[in-house]
Amino acid sequence: MDARERLARAARIKGSSLAALSRMIGRNGTYLQQYITKGSPRKLEEDDRRRLAQFLGLDESELGGPQEKSYVKPQSRDWIDVPRLEIDASAGPGALGAQERAFDAFRFSRRWLIEQGLDGAQLSAIRVVGDSMEPLLREGDEVLVDRRDQPFRDGIYVVRIDDTLFVKRVANQGAGRFSLLSQNLAYPPIHVDAEELEVVGRVVWKSGRV
Repeated sequence: MDARERLARAARIKGSSLAALSRMIGRNGTYLQQYITKGSPRKLEEDDRRRLAQFLGLDESELGGPQEKSYVKPQSRDWIDVPRLEIDASAGPGALGAQERAFDAFRFSRRWLIEQGLDGAQLSAIRVVGDSMEPLLREGDEVLVDRRDQPFRDGIYVVRIDDTLFVKRVANQGAGRFSLLSQNLAYPPIHVDAEELEVVGRVVWKSGRV
């Protein structure tokens, strides 16, 4: 299997389109499609190859790079790549959800995920915007969202109301009613009926600068 076939196969396994991968490396949306189908360019540039190998969990040599310059080890059972999505969850007045497209990934230790009870979880990372969840979550933090279908319990969730995404503390008020609560007391609670609310996933971890 040559480098082009390996790239196409890895993209399919990852669930990423060639257009999205092209944009991830700063190229136009048809760049990798032309590379694979038309052989133009003849080979990937070093920086492009390195970023693609890192994101797809491949050795650089599998994408046409020299063996001695491999950036990452071949796919390892010890690590899980969690996609970072091109969407924001608002901790303010609400953010419209964009297309859920991965542009990068966080790499987590499989052992750590098991220790956190997240082995087998459907995980993705999205960025927080707004200040309503301060000081718990600040604008620019990224949160790890467990999207498994599981029994609801009060906690921090990413939820969708209509086409708007929020990250809030969600409390079950009973009788089919829920409250969306902010950490910042300047923001009043939002009360909704169950049919108005779509739970995207539970927030289980956050990253952010100190």
